[in-house]
Amino acid sequence: MDFIKLVNDEFKTGKQHPLFTVGDTITVEYRIKEGNKERIQKYRGVVLAINGHQEKRRFTVRKISDGIAVERIFPYDSPFIENITVERHGKVRRAKLYYLRERTGKSARIKERRFISKSVKQ
Repeated sequence: MDFIKLVNDEFKTGKQHPLFTVGDTITVEYRIKEGNKERIQKYRGVVLAINGHQEKRRFTVRKISDGIAVERIFPYDSPFIENITVERHGKVRRAKLYYLRERTGKSARIKERRFISKSVKQ
């Protein structure tokens, strides 16, 4: 049992990612190794679901590329994730957005959640 904890501790990256929730549009910079070369691929899409707990969390990102939808599951504490950038905060009322799989075009859009700053008062 201690060996499993030891391996898990070695794979922890210690990186701090920004807080994001389901419905947000994010860009994940993922390190890909092809042969002896490495490159960083940017994967931008909507977060459909966040599953798991604590260090075993993973999130599903869906993007549409040339009219074809592509979903990818990323482990939250993966050492291959270089950076996560939150592009838009979505306004949704569900924990899982699997209904977006059947929708295309305008019906697949998510409203943007807007923040009002309280510090500016005149």
